[in-house]
Amino acid sequence: MKLLNNKLLKKFAKIGCQEDNPDPLIIAKFFNPTGAGTWYATEFNPKDKMFFGYVSIFGDENDEWGYFSLTELENLKGPYGLGIERDLYFSPKKASQVIKKVYD
Repeated sequence: MKLLNNKLLKKFAKIGCQEDNPDPLIIAKFFNPTGAGTWYATEFNPKDKMFFGYVSIFGDENDEWGYFSLTELENLKGPYGLGIERDLYFSPKKASQVIKKVYD
């Protein structure tokens, strides 16, 4: 499965840059089905294939906002050759609804 489809690309383009928004809209959620790692994407630049969003690897004090690469997500392989997946049931939500520890 591709991590991005045309519908998501259009959503990212429509929302655009959210850097001045203290509670940005999370457009897509990616996760590692065989271990640690969740990536919440609020922005996507199709030219350099870079996301901006919140990255939680172990759910600890090292979780942070920053940039992450579509190419790297697509190339990550875990046990049994499984790669990163997009949460097909995730619908866009404000960051405060998803990342409680940052907004509490």
